[in-house]
Amino acid sequence: MEFRRINNLPPYVFTIIDSLKVEMRREGDDVIDLGFGNPDLPSPELAVEKLAEAAHNSRNHRYSASRGIPKLRKALADLYKRTWDVDLDPDTEVINTIGAKEGFSHLMWALLGAGDAVLVPAPSYPIHIFGPLFTGANVREVPLTTGEEFFDALVDRFEYSWPRPRVIVLSFPHNPTTTCVDLDFMQRIVDFAREHEVLLVHDFAYADLGYDGYRPPSILQAEGAKEVAVEFYSLTKSFSMAGWRVAFMAGNPEVVAALAKLKSYLDYGTFQPIQIASIIAMNEAPQYPSEMREIYQSRRDALCSGLHRIGWEVEPPRGTMFTWAPIPEPYREMGSVEFAKKLVREAKVAVSPGVGFGPGGEGNVRFALIENEHRIGQAISSLRTSLTELG
Repeated sequence: MEFRRINNLPPYVFTIIDSLKVEMRREGDDVIDLGFGNPDLPSPELAVEKLAEAAHNSRNHRYSASRGIPKLRKALADLYKRTWDVDLDPDTEVINTIGAKEGFSHLMWALLGAGDAVLVPAPSYPIHIFGPLFTGANVREVPLTTGEEFFDALVDRFEYSWPRPRVIVLSFPHNPTTTCVDLDFMQRIVDFAREHEVLLVHDFAYADLGYDGYRPPSILQAEGAKEVAVEFYSLTKSFSMAGWRVAFMAGNPEVVAALAKLKSYLDYGTFQPIQIASIIAMNEAPQYPSEMREIYQSRRDALCSGLHRIGWEVEPPRGTMFTWAPIPEPYREMGSVEFAKKLVREAKVAVSPGVGFGPGGEGNVRFALIENEHRIGQAISSLRTSLTELG
């Protein structure tokens, strides 16, 4: 049987490392997993309690609203107002999605068709590439370095693309490179989009994870942003609610309406007790993102200082729950997949190969800050022992 949409998908290279990790654990090895960005921290207790309470109410067992119940959308609008001073109409400028990946993928179906063009940073979180590709659109990758260089490269790629791109995908703080931008960058890209009539889609997954005083800007803070931009905000990292699958798209009302129309054919919304518990999380645990930020910053410090001690120089990230690490020179010719295999086999430390985020990620590996400081310390000791050619 032919499966036309998936036959041409490349192998998901992350499964190579994951399979090795599983195999070694079955053999009794203690593998420290710093690969998959799956938050290990608990969700807010009051949200868990509300979930249980709401689940016992049989009225919540029925179909819900695919757009999200009104109080949930209002809670997101209130969060944006107090965090970024952004005014959102919960009825027309906010929609609930079943996680950001679902929302992003379905949004691409609403925006793009075969032959359309979209600009995407490279390297990139895989769904930012494959979401548009599933629609038949042409993905034009833009090398991502610093925000300033990226903006210039993006403008250049836009000017020389034909057909002209309909959509520009952004995500800052960025996964996997951890690149961060300021509000001036957001204003420049919004001004560019307004001038050239292109839609900006910003995945704000790490909205609350900025370190050393850095606070990531929302693209909706930029003047005129709602004319040309939508933004995804998720409870996954900010409230450590990964498995709950609760996210939102906010911004341009026409785009919100388009996604709502598509979703009305595809789903009946998130399980209503989860929506109710999410309202409680945002309204009654507003300090939770700050608590998550402090924990991840402590882990970042432990990892980066530890790598520095063993001679592996990395740039401490200003945002995200990751560290993007160039492969040390003595091992660079191995490539990211073979180097990651070496780490899991010899050091019993799992990381993500950079090439899994596209060709632009080759030469790097990604550490996820999903273990506590003690386990990170153990990982550093194992890396020191196995990477004998480090200075």
